[in-house]
Amino acid sequence: MIDFDLAVASSDAVHLLPGPGGFVLIGFGAFALPLVARRLLLPAIVLEILYGLLLGPEILDWISAASSDAQFIQVLAELGLFMLMFLAGFEVDFERLERQGPGSLLTGLVIFAAVVTAAWFGFSFLSPESTEQRLFLTLLISAASLGIVIPALRSTGRSSTKLGQLTIVTAVQAEFLSAVAIVVFGVWFQQGFGLSLLGVPGLFAIMAVSLFILRRLSWWFPERFERLFASDDPDEIGIRSTLALLLVFVGVAEALQIEPILGAFMAGALFAYIFRETGELEARLNGISYGFFIPVFFINVGVNFPLGELTEGSVLGKALGLIAVAVGVKIAPALLLMLRGFSLRESLAAGVLLAGQLSVSIALAGLGIELGLIDEGLAAGVILLVGVTAILSPVVFRLLVPDLGREETSEGRGDLLG
Repeated sequence: MIDFDLAVASSDAVHLLPGPGGFVLIGFGAFALPLVARRLLLPAIVLEILYGLLLGPEILDWISAASSDAQFIQVLAELGLFMLMFLAGFEVDFERLERQGPGSLLTGLVIFAAVVTAAWFGFSFLSPESTEQRLFLTLLISAASLGIVIPALRSTGRSSTKLGQLTIVTAVQAEFLSAVAIVVFGVWFQQGFGLSLLGVPGLFAIMAVSLFILRRLSWWFPERFERLFASDDPDEIGIRSTLALLLVFVGVAEALQIEPILGAFMAGALFAYIFRETGELEARLNGISYGFFIPVFFINVGVNFPLGELTEGSVLGKALGLIAVAVGVKIAPALLLMLRGFSLRESLAAGVLLAGQLSVSIALAGLGIELGLIDEGLAAGVILLVGVTAILSPVVFRLLVPDLGREETSEGRGDLLG
């Protein structure tokens, strides 16, 4: 006889699953869209967002907001968001930062500070609703995307040049500092000054202790840690360990009443700092994440895209203004590179490349909506910014600086266009 409670639980689980059409649409989109994007020479996330928009309530309404399909996609999208932020931290190349020395690091910090300053003044022309909104937008568009910078530099043969290395270092610092600053700011905005704000240094303290323990263990038992990166491990201990670290830090962040995406980001950064040579583990982890979970996150972004908001002139104007400010505040500070001996074209090219935005900006914009710092119209502007710059930044960069030929060596981290 079937246990009644088990039968009820099974029935509830069925209601949480999508209908047959939902399974087909999700599976087809995750598989086919990257293939189409490659033929069109577009980042896959652009088509994934458009695909979700097409299926969502704004156009075909095949996935309505209250349906089991939408709820199922939302669950997968949350997992995709955590993995996205984990990989954002995972791709911070600490070895490159150490190798470049203080000169390059200082140049990158100066450019980042100039971007933040320019963005702060630039957003004054958009009449932000509050100082908090202005600061949030400033930090949001100050980020860079290694998923655009590194592939573009590789394709032109410039990743190992002085310009390429300095651009990568600047992008690494911008991505790391912006992501941490915006989440910490979110904690302050949500909880204010008080004991609750101690959760942020508490998370960093836990990270420091974890760093100490893991580095000691890897030093004492190197043969055991080598299994993390073995390509023929049937138990996939490397994948299990990275996902365990991700979930533990997300749980710790939740316990400390901090946005879990910061926990995911710091978990990735911690792993990247301890293990500098990840071998095939990074490729396998990217395969799981960008092969399914992260595409579902972007499809979900499209499903919830507020297309109707952009039909209002004022909202569309703010969205276009956001794009103009976001691009301008990257190009102008990049001209400081001329002080390091680069030409005007090279400096402009670096600024154009740094202006490219990808997935992390969309994730952080979602945080802004949750906190009430931005509305759906501005969030739509961020999504448009990602679509425009992800397509145009590499193209304009190639027009400004000629190709040096494809490199045979593999510099930097993998292509995370996803």
